[in-house]
Amino acid sequence: MDDTSQCPFSGQAFKCPITNDNGSFDPKHFNAFDTSYQLDPASALRWSRDNLPVFYSEEMGYWIVSRYDDIKTVFRDPILFSARNVLEKITPATPEAIQVLKGYDYGMDRTLVNEDEPAHMERRRVLMDHFLPENLAGKEAMIRRLTQEKVDQFIDSGRVDLIEGLLYEVPLLVALHFLGVPEDEIAKLRTFSVAHSINTWGKPIKEQQIDIAHDVGQFWQYASKIIEKMRAEPNGKGWMHHTIRKNKELPDVVPDSYVHSMMMAIIVAAHETTSLASANMFRTLLTHREAWEDICADPSLIPNAVEECLRYAGSIVAWRRETTAPTTLNGVQLPKGAKLLIVQASGNRDERHFENGDDFDIYRDNTAEHLTFGYGAHQCMGKNIARMEMRIFLEEISRRIPHLQLAEQDFIYTPSTSFRGPEAVWVEWDPAQNPERTNSQIKEQVVHFAVGAPQTQDVARRVKVVAIEKEADNILSVVLSDARGRALPNWSAGAHVEIVSGGFNRKYSLCGKSSTSRTSSDHNSSDHTNDNTSHYKLAILKEKNGKGGSQYFHDHLREGMTLKLRGPSNRFHLDKTAAHYMLIAGGIGITPILAMADYLKDIGKPYHIHYAGKAFSKMAFVKRLETDHQEQFTLYVKSTGQRADLAHLIENLPQDAQIYACGPERMIEELVMLTEDLPEDSLFYEYFSGTDTLLDPEKEQAFDVELMDSGLQLTVNHTQTLLDALESAGIDIASDCREGLCGSCEVLVADGNIEHRDAVLTRAERAANTRMMACCSRAQNGATLKLSL
Repeated sequence: MDDTSQCPFSGQAFKCPITNDNGSFDPKHFNAFDTSYQLDPASALRWSRDNLPVFYSEEMGYWIVSRYDDIKTVFRDPILFSARNVLEKITPATPEAIQVLKGYDYGMDRTLVNEDEPAHMERRRVLMDHFLPENLAGKEAMIRRLTQEKVDQFIDSGRVDLIEGLLYEVPLLVALHFLGVPEDEIAKLRTFSVAHSINTWGKPIKEQQIDIAHDVGQFWQYASKIIEKMRAEPNGKGWMHHTIRKNKELPDVVPDSYVHSMMMAIIVAAHETTSLASANMFRTLLTHREAWEDICADPSLIPNAVEECLRYAGSIVAWRRETTAPTTLNGVQLPKGAKLLIVQASGNRDERHFENGDDFDIYRDNTAEHLTFGYGAHQCMGKNIARMEMRIFLEEISRRIPHLQLAEQDFIYTPSTSFRGPEAVWVEWDPAQNPERTNSQIKEQVVHFAVGAPQTQDVARRVKVVAIEKEADNILSVVLSDARGRALPNWSAGAHVEIVSGGFNRKYSLCGKSSTSRTSSDHNSSDHTNDNTSHYKLAILKEKNGKGGSQYFHDHLREGMTLKLRGPSNRFHLDKTAAHYMLIAGGIGITPILAMADYLKDIGKPYHIHYAGKAFSKMAFVKRLETDHQEQFTLYVKSTGQRADLAHLIENLPQDAQIYACGPERMIEELVMLTEDLPEDSLFYEYFSGTDTLLDPEKEQAFDVELMDSGLQLTVNHTQTLLDALESAGIDIASDCREGLCGSCEVLVADGNIEHRDAVLTRAERAANTRMMACCSRAQNGATLKLSL
């Protein structure tokens, strides 16, 4: 059992959690080695995320960065935010330890993780080929074989420490094979790698530093011996052999000092983080039993489950950076030379980016946007081989020992600012229940996964239709519950889900009460439509000129039938800080607006709803609006001569008000035009119909793109989208609708003219020529685009 009432850091002295005498967060005295951060970095920084996302810790001498967008901003600019301090010892070495290292001629220099531009990117390009998806696919058989051999050794034992039995040695063997390093002296390499991690990111006490220094010095000499052996094999296989050949071919790009330092660093980086991440994964999944059971029943969920484990409990907690010039980050002025601790574990739980960020949800559709692998120029080169290993570990264990349980235990973690994983994960099971006892083919029934980030189209939870009701002409409201009777994820006003059935998948806004809303009808009704986590409510308009999805749902949805559902996702967030809210809906666009009104009423914010439609019989939820929002509700029915005068509404907009609108394209375009002179954050909108964004290869032109953050150059041919080309190159980029409607695949454009084809950006945003949707938009006339990726 996980006992957090006792200090889990064996033999180490730690302060109490990060609080001052008043029980509030104390930025000045924040210390990443204090108990609360070591137990749960994301929870320790929750107050910071909400109130002070960039702050200075006098005790550490570091600026702490805790929000997703700010962390990504730092990663995006490797020149302003240098990686030079990544491998600095966060706990200064004692004079005695320094002398020990000198005795080994220890001379750790720059590696890929702590090198500045332009040298870093020039070197990375030369050494990247082995990490490309097409070159990693051949590693699967080797990883599978090693994993099966290890599982065979303990499958009939009924109890094992997964780290000792599988998760340490296999990642190390995979790393050595990938690098081309001899697979001998594994025990010695384990000692060396642990010493290197503690020496760099840990807090060894004075008495420990001498022993650690000896281990690090011996590791340095061991790496030197390996390099000399490898130089004697000019045709050897593996990434380090490739690096040594590049050293001979391009000594200015890959110098001798780099080869030695990289040999030592890569042996640790290539396996330690994967081993820790895998341990975190099994602990997390076995703690969340429903998720484990879902994976056992449907292994196609594994890629997304691995990604959610990396987001929720990744092994890489934080990286460090140093400013090369004075700058401002989220309104906070940073001096030149400021040292930053950017805590990805905190950013990965930021609810501004991840809906219900503190919840573990293997069905989350944007989980691949986590920051555990970093971002941009310094994003982890080995991310896809790590994914491959973790997926195979999980697929093998869940298929062969689905009845696995966590054993009662205290989880012990080695103190570190930047890396996190338990020293042991003890599990137990009844061998008599092993599926292989009754089906000898189980071992061979493996499931294979494509290399790279998971596709959101592959992930959906099963839901049941609880109720269907006619809300207006050609509009049905549909109430859904989890097919297994579980609670559905919380959601916020503006969120949508995607319904999948009959070969169709369509997005619909949630229009029941959001998980934080409690309007008057909630208090007086036991009706399931007001139960916010056990049921979802949405409305479907049957579109005459649509693509068939809404027609299918109207014709075929029946109470009791099972559908697939993706989400919830929210790309139409409500800003809680405005002084007043004008909510404008046209037709079926009332659905997200209704949820926003419920929430604003609940928190006591001033708002008014303006709802326009062609005829009263075609307008949904009017009675509920009149009941719950009668004082803040105006109805405009075209058939009775009532039309919404948008110009008049905008002219009389209260000061510091925000406008939220959802409706037909022409209504949104008019609002965009009417608000051109208002402050930038005055209008927010969403609509579900756009121009034709489908690719027509006969009419398209190929174009080139330069990825400024990653240093890569790609060609987008006439048969593919920019999104296709980025994914083929192993670039992780969010995507959802792939039709230019949702905005999830937006990329920043540094230079070049864009041919916009989306239905997301405003006229002003298009004119600025700084953003584009990768799923549909292209370069004008085949020109080159420079992207901030």
